[in-house]
Amino acid sequence: MNNVWCVRAEYGTYAQHFVKGGYVAIGWLEKDLSHITSREELYPLYKSEYPDDTSNVVIGQQVGQIARFLIEMKAGDYVITPDADTELLHFGKICADPSYFYYKGEDGCPYRQRRRVEWTSNILKRSGLSVPFQNTIRSSLTVFAISQRDEFFAAINRNDLVSAPAAAAYDSYQVVLKQVLELDDKEFEILVSHLLTALGFEGSEVTGKTGDGGVDATGELNIANLAKVKVFVQAKRYQLGSKVSANVVRQLRQAIPFGGQGAFITTADFQAMASDVALEAGFPRIGLINGRQLVDLLIEHWNDIPQEFQERLALKQGLVRI
Repeated sequence: MNNVWCVRAEYGTYAQHFVKGGYVAIGWLEKDLSHITSREELYPLYKSEYPDDTSNVVIGQQVGQIARFLIEMKAGDYVITPDADTELLHFGKICADPSYFYYKGEDGCPYRQRRRVEWTSNILKRSGLSVPFQNTIRSSLTVFAISQRDEFFAAINRNDLVSAPAAAAYDSYQVVLKQVLELDDKEFEILVSHLLTALGFEGSEVTGKTGDGGVDATGELNIANLAKVKVFVQAKRYQLGSKVSANVVRQLRQAIPFGGQGAFITTADFQAMASDVALEAGFPRIGLINGRQLVDLLIEHWNDIPQEFQERLALKQGLVRI
């Protein structure tokens, strides 16, 4: 089985070094580790390098990451590294052994523990992935496994690596979205407003008029008094299988006041160009939430949705038809 890993490049600072150099890298220990075959061998090396680290929890976490990089990551596994533009994810495949090497030269990247990687020219966009996948990528660790391997392989068109699905698998996304489409326009906008509140936005309210093509809901996210984000949302139901065009997303951008950000939440999906418009430099950022991501958010915050809407959708915990 080909596993999928994420290795961070100091918040993307060295992502281009990784890609252009054909490797992925970590720091921590300044010595050749090609002889290491077990995690236990790393503990004395780490403690010698960092004598001030006395917490067993901290030591265990750091040694665990080094062990993943050296031992658990195998030739043929895939690796992701986020770009400095955090919307973009580079990916490639770990080269055949021996892929590990200790780099002693100078190429602008300070990390000397390296694995050779065959990077692809394609780039994944974080916003096109499921909410659980995006949450995984937010991990504060430097080296960690991606549990959504099947989603990753489907996203890079390697369906041959996707686990064989069970016969006639229950598609919960389709079931839930069909129930959401039973709502009328106003009910859908109110549901989105409740979802904004569940996500932590304050003062979430429905503001639009049905069919006006503008802002349907607003909310303000206060992040521990460190930052405030005012979001202006368009919430639109589209039939399953349809795609929202770039022009529709561009229209929302025109309705976002200075200093605000936008979000377009739909039951369908988006054309490829719509994503480019949503993130175009010099304009307010627009987050795009497609139908599958909407279901992910409903699953995650179902208990925060008012009971009358739970009953209106005819779904119960786990988003299964009642």
